[in-house]
Order: sequence, then C-alpha cells, then structure tokens
Amino acid sequence: MAVLLSGSGRTLQNFIELSDSGYLKADVSGVISSRPDAYGVQRAKQAGIPNCVISPGKFDDTHSFSQTITAALSQWEPELIAMAGFLSFYKIPPQLTNKVMNIHPALLPAFGGKGYYGDKVHRAVLEYGCKISGCTVHFANNKYDHGPVILQKAVPVAETEDTHSLAAKVFEIECELYPQAINLFAEKRLKVSGRRVKILDKAANDRISGKSKDE
Repeated sequence: MAVLLSGSGRTLQNFIELSDSGYLKADVSGVISSRPDAYGVQRAKQAGIPNCVISPGKFDDTHSFSQTITAALSQWEPELIAMAGFLSFYKIPPQLTNKVMNIHPALLPAFGGKGYYGDKVHRAVLEYGCKISGCTVHFANNKYDHGPVILQKAVPVAETEDTHSLAAKVFEIECELYPQAINLFAEKRLKVSGRRVKILDKAANDRISGKSKDE
C-alpha cells in the first residue's frame, strides 16, 4: 500500500511497526506528503520507504494536483492507498474507487466535512457536549468524509476531558482500528454495496475465492 500524509506521520509509523511485526498484512511501498516539512517524510526516509512531496500550492487547480498524485502512486503499483492525516483534497480517479481508505477522529457523519480535522474535531465534540466520540475508517470518495464506512469504534468522553486528552484517547483506538480495516481489505473480506460495506466472514470469503478448507 501507499500512504498519503501531511503531518507528523504517527499513523505511518504505526503501519511500519505493525508490518515489521507481521500483524499488518501489508507493506508500505511509498509515501506522498503534501508538505515538505512534514515529519512523516523523515519517518519514511528512516524506514527506507520511497517518498516524494507534492505540494498543492504549486498547481493551478485540484485536477492537476490530483493527476500528479495518481501518476506518482502508479510507480509503486499499490493495491490500497491509506490517507494518514492528508489535509489536501485529492480527487480520486475511477480506477481507484474503493481502494483509498481514510480515518477520521470522530463517529461519522458527526463532526465531519471540510475543515474538520485534528484538534478541530475534538474541540467541536467537547463544545457540543457529547458523551461519546471515537473514530471512523471509511473508503474515501470525492466528498470530504463521505465515503462508505468500514469500521467504527467509540470511546467515552469524560467530564474532565480536554482537547489533548480526547485526542490521545481517540488516537489510541485509531492505531487499532485502521490496521484492522487494512487487514480486512488484504483478506478480500470487504464488499461494498452502495453506502454499505459488508464484512465477509473468513469461511465465506474462502468459498468465494475458491480456497479449500485445508489450504
């Protein structure tokens, strides 16, 4: 898989470590950052992962920016693209439909859409007075935080919660949920029908793929 990022690369680091341990059923073949100063680029370099910077400010429009990203991705031939704090709008081409994942630090459709990212999401959750928050892994489409939901997980919001503590709590479950979704994709257990993503049980998927019980 390839990873798109704009910041510190903590999610990328989680992928790298889980891939090295054998838990994550994917290798990171390339990284694209929208910012040259993103620490995620340094993490990629330290891990020996091919990487490049494609800054939206150098393009006249979203279309040309997105085309350049797609061309860069093609060199690594990823089966899956994982957005990991990618803050620029990437227009996904038809051939990558249901092959781009994103994780959002709230329970979509609540607190999603343009402008809702990072601490802005957690601040909005606290200001609204929510009793729970969480994260959502979904297939990305060409609307902000709109694609079909794959997995969600909730966390309680304590009375004493602040933005920092809620962000830490949500990021902890992000580190569990995103790899789970990627593994389901790797096992070909995700079936998209409209807005619904059905998770096939392993036995059913083995029958569909033609594998025998003993394989």
